[in-house]
Amino acid sequence: MLYPEPSVLVVPVFHRLAGRASVTPADYADEPLLPCPVTSMPASACCRRNRGPYPDPMRASAFRRLARFLDPTPSAPAVPVAPEPGLPAEHAVVDCARYVDGVRKPGRIPLRDTPRALHERHGFVWIGLRDPTAEQFAEVAERFALPPLAVADAVRAHQRPKLEQYGDILFAIVKPVRYVDADEVVDVAELALFVGPRFVVVVRHGETDVPARARALPDVGGNGPVGVLHRIMDLAVDGYTEAIDGIDENIDDIEAQVFGGDEADHAERIYKLKREVLEFRRAVKPLVGAVGRLSSAEFDAALRPHFRDVHDHLMRVADAIDNYDSLLTDVLQADLAQVSVRQNRTAMRQNEDMRRISAWAAIALLPTAIAGLYGMNFDRIPGAHSPYGFWVVIGALAVLCVVLWALFRRNDWL
Repeated sequence: MLYPEPSVLVVPVFHRLAGRASVTPADYADEPLLPCPVTSMPASACCRRNRGPYPDPMRASAFRRLARFLDPTPSAPAVPVAPEPGLPAEHAVVDCARYVDGVRKPGRIPLRDTPRALHERHGFVWIGLRDPTAEQFAEVAERFALPPLAVADAVRAHQRPKLEQYGDILFAIVKPVRYVDADEVVDVAELALFVGPRFVVVVRHGETDVPARARALPDVGGNGPVGVLHRIMDLAVDGYTEAIDGIDENIDDIEAQVFGGDEADHAERIYKLKREVLEFRRAVKPLVGAVGRLSSAEFDAALRPHFRDVHDHLMRVADAIDNYDSLLTDVLQADLAQVSVRQNRTAMRQNEDMRRISAWAAIALLPTAIAGLYGMNFDRIPGAHSPYGFWVVIGALAVLCVVLWALFRRNDWL
């Protein structure tokens, strides 16, 4: 039987897929070479053999569409495509404004105009970005002459809270938190702040409203760029206090359940809350030293009392976190101890039940054995032919059963 050449079947199909009568080389000029999915030959050899209308060599786009048409199996679900790289830095800018005498000037400054704003005699520039790429933040770093090491930390995120000084630029990592009471989860965000003599650059990773709330304060720029740093840290520490209150309520609820006679298993909930407290500690503990440095003599004397107040609140939060961690450990151990006690009680009840069952089985075994002996087909059995033999056996069985019952009763088996 003769079969048509592959091109006889393939070419009309491809033309229908392509939506036109012919295919030009320009359609595949940017596609890599692939072997023919029908003949498994190299693309150029397949074209020469079948003398089809494909350009020589055949390109991958036609074969990919043809393979999808000929393959009846459903394709895998599409993977979400990442945003196109190379977007300008403006796409990551949340806000960019100039502050003079503590008051924000109307309007928003384009990123390209920030160098000119930096050279103004008074005021400073505050720019906020959200999840910038390395390419986007490189443009901002170049305009503000930011230190490269700090730039790398700001882009990568997942850094420990800290405070570093690069010449006249302060670089700080602050992690605001938000306690989700319904899920008992501490939602941790991250802010990277560059504070220079005439600018503040805030890079945000995660969900937090701390920069927006700081911008909404009427006197946020009254103390210059370092004052902005103080406001953001103060709002972040206020968020820590709110999270502490939420955790405290949940711990009280857990204690009431554990020690209130609730026999449900609370270990998983306690462990999850303890893990969230540990995550909370990672956001707070390293910041204590950073705020302590800001409240020392090496920084702005006018803001030193304000940073000292923030440091005091932060120390109280850190102490509360340590106390909650220890308390959750104790509650977890108490819950596990109660579980062990309940299991022991259950085992003891089962042992008592088994002893009762064994005692009654022993009592029933004696009459069953004697009755079995007298039930055998033998003629010469003691008392079998006596008119009182049956009653004697019954009386003996009753006496023996009573004796066994008394013995088991005395030994607390019954």
